[in-house]
Amino acid sequence: MWAQTLRGPFRFEQVEVAAPDPAALPPGHVLLAPRAGAICGSDLPNFRGGVWPHPAAEDGWGATRAPGFPMHEVAGEVVASRHPDHSPGDLVVGWASMFDAIAELVVTDGEGLAPYDPSLAPSTAVLLQPLACVLYAVEQLGDVTGQSVAVIGQGPIGLLFSSVLKARGAARVTGVDPVDRGDVAGVFGVDETVTARAERWAARLSDADRPSVVVEAVGHQVSTLQPALDAAAPGAQVFYFGVPDDPVYPFDMMTFLRKNLTLRSGVALERRRVLAAAGEFLAAHPELREGYVTHVHPVADVEAAFTAAISPRPGQLKIAVDMT
Repeated sequence: MWAQTLRGPFRFEQVEVAAPDPAALPPGHVLLAPRAGAICGSDLPNFRGGVWPHPAAEDGWGATRAPGFPMHEVAGEVVASRHPDHSPGDLVVGWASMFDAIAELVVTDGEGLAPYDPSLAPSTAVLLQPLACVLYAVEQLGDVTGQSVAVIGQGPIGLLFSSVLKARGAARVTGVDPVDRGDVAGVFGVDETVTARAERWAARLSDADRPSVVVEAVGHQVSTLQPALDAAAPGAQVFYFGVPDDPVYPFDMMTFLRKNLTLRSGVALERRRVLAAAGEFLAAHPELREGYVTHVHPVADVEAAFTAAISPRPGQLKIAVDMT
């Protein structure tokens, strides 16, 4: 079967590898034929050459050369199954559990997959996986009705946070990003678009304008957690969502203490449930179908897709890869 593999930083190569044996599927797993995948911010450090704790990681330049890596947001067709709720021919969306979805076939945990509306193109359906992650995170914040919220980072994940928080009753949603997202603010429920670095925005807030919920949706660096603490109102919740590249972050304990803040974080659990919830949310907010995935590349052009994804710009949100 074909697969794309990283041959070094910023460089993919298509290779031929042995196909997984359907008879060797572990219990609870499925053999999936990906039809589309999408690039997550957590994939990009690997494309740049960063280290990721994958079972196939190698020495040398520091990232795995495992076929199909790095991609986990996937929509596809079940080819074989040892999971009781998935059958051959089912169209499903969710997680490729080994982050190896850029391939003709992948073996993945069926608990991270759920059916999706077959009227959706696979390159649109992939939005359900990040949406499921955001829905699970917002659940952890409790009732946000009537609250003022801010989302630092208005890339694909941050805009989904803005949309979900507004739909859950937030009175005011502020989106903060150095990239101008004013063209899509209305689609994603953003009441105020701030085109600036987070620390500059936080420094000029008055006490009356401080949000009671702050979501850090950037990740991958240590610089945006401090502005989240600085911006938050006394008693506020701060949700750190972005994936950390560094195991230890500097943390302003005095600000955290004096403001009586609550810091939350975590990965999405109950994945099949929240994928189903994502399908329901998308049905209720069909405007996201057209507004979220802005660019679709053929799989032969996956290197260009990743190269675009590492350079955020106005008009570019989620980038998908067509594997049909």
